[in-house]
Amino acid sequence: MTMIENLSKEQLEGILEAIPVEISFVDENDLVKFWNKHETRIFKRPASVIGKSVRSCHPKRSVNKVEQILSDFKNGERSSTEFWINLGDRKVYIRYFAVRDKAGKYLGTLEATQDITEIKGIQGEKRLLEY
Repeated sequence: MTMIENLSKEQLEGILEAIPVEISFVDENDLVKFWNKHETRIFKRPASVIGKSVRSCHPKRSVNKVEQILSDFKNGERSSTEFWINLGDRKVYIRYFAVRDKAGKYLGTLEATQDITEIKGIQGEKRLLEY
């Protein structure tokens, strides 16, 4: 039994929406299968993209880089990579992770995108006891 079996579908959906990071999942065939935070995403995608090639979600100028990342994940050369960009006055951190089963078989790629503008300004400490 895995820990996820302890969750209802509603709980899992709620968790995925509550995570303070936008995530997208592309399967082993490079097809877009899932994303969270549909209404508030930094990089919005039409729902019609579900089931289509990930290449349709990226600007043409970056498709070759996306293909290289996927290839590196599939052949085991890498398990993650990261980028950060300025989007207006915001700093956006984008990470890609190879998703593998327990035996190491490639299942797909998880993209995690986060606006880190406020996070970059954190200084000192704020402890739980200060809540």
